Amino acid sequence: MQTTFTEAQLADPATARSNEILRSCVHCGLCTATCPTYQVLGDELDSPRGRIYLIKDMLEKGRPADARTVRHIDRCLSCLACMTTCPSGVHYMHLVDHAREYIERTYRRPLSDRILRWMLARVLPHPMRFRLALLGAKLGRPFAFLLPDGRLRAMLAMAPRHIPPVSRNDDPQVFPAEGQRRMRVALMTGCAQKALNTDINDATIRLLRRLGCEVVIARGQGCCGALTHHMGKVAEAHATAARSIAAFMAEVRAGGLDAVVINTSGCGTTIKDYGHMFRTDPIAADAATVAGLAVDVSELLVRLGLPQGAPKGLRVAYHAACSLQHGQQVKTAPKDLLKRAGFEVVEPADSQLCCGSAGTYNLMQPEISGQLKARKVRTLEAKAPQVIAAGNIGCMIQIGSGTGIPVVHTVELLDWATGGPQPRALVATGP
Repeated sequence: MQTTFTEAQLADPATARSNEILRSCVHCGLCTATCPTYQVLGDELDSPRGRIYLIKDMLEKGRPADARTVRHIDRCLSCLACMTTCPSGVHYMHLVDHAREYIERTYRRPLSDRILRWMLARVLPHPMRFRLALLGAKLGRPFAFLLPDGRLRAMLAMAPRHIPPVSRNDDPQVFPAEGQRRMRVALMTGCAQKALNTDINDATIRLLRRLGCEVVIARGQGCCGALTHHMGKVAEAHATAARSIAAFMAEVRAGGLDAVVINTSGCGTTIKDYGHMFRTDPIAADAATVAGLAVDVSELLVRLGLPQGAPKGLRVAYHAACSLQHGQQVKTAPKDLLKRAGFEVVEPADSQLCCGSAGTYNLMQPEISGQLKARKVRTLEAKAPQVIAAGNIGCMIQIGSGTGIPVVHTVELLDWATGGPQPRALVATGP
């Protein structure tokens, strides 16, 4: 694709990167075949190719974002299926991230949008604030019909009926390996996940220790920055990410780390991109180090070698989170691990398509998200599974709100198969 940026525009590193990406696009349109919003809405501007044209026009002209451009960019899930499909290697993630930052700087949203986005940015990355918000949502759910904004109704509907107590395993500490120590790893404990489901980190710690890992919960870590980063709130995203980078680097310097383990794939995609995010920042070297250490828990478990398990007689439908299969290109490891542990693994049709969760997307775009959820649930239930496994808390909440089949994290099943407790969701349903 030909571009016409000026030398002055290209002096900005973000614009220079976007120029590289735009010039790699050959207009082929293969991305439209795997774009969930294009399939639902049928509008070229709600496809990656259409959004690329909108972004190009906006950035080249250096004009403030307009309502039309914002509407179509906001409808993008950032599922990154287009990057998996693209034969030209167009790095759409960096391009749409830059567009969202530009929109945040140049466009004044309606008051209701500004309030809603401000609230999400101030609540979701902070576990205790999020817990309080979830409690308020539980109390307010019976009155949801009184709310005029569908997004607020969606927030109340998505709040879980059970809010788990705080897990002390998420406090800064070191868990020794069981038996001979093979690795020293830090666990990214996350933010929203700690409020929604404490069993995931608990299971991860047990499993890693069982396989010979000393597990460090680094003091000072917090949100990875993904939630605010995808809202275009770069300063906030970088501030929280920098704190986590500093926390992990303190452990690197103190005792060394073999890996930074992530069990929320949405976080993993962002952390693995820290080298790019901070490339012009004074902490660029530290950011690149943390990015290089970052692994999804399934990647590390493959390296550690999970013991072969006997058949469990349990049919598991594996849902591939977009941030894992497209954002990190981790596709076979979770399925291979589940099979090795003794589970029967099935995959739904169109497994490459998004469930509609996508960070805050299900809260900001509830109608489109609802259509994607309904389709994903149909394809999963068509496989008649006894349990659904996923590697991302957002997907688990999204899918779980649309089906009666228990939804658990992949690591919970692997922990159970190797000596841990039965996942709580399975205890309740008794498969």
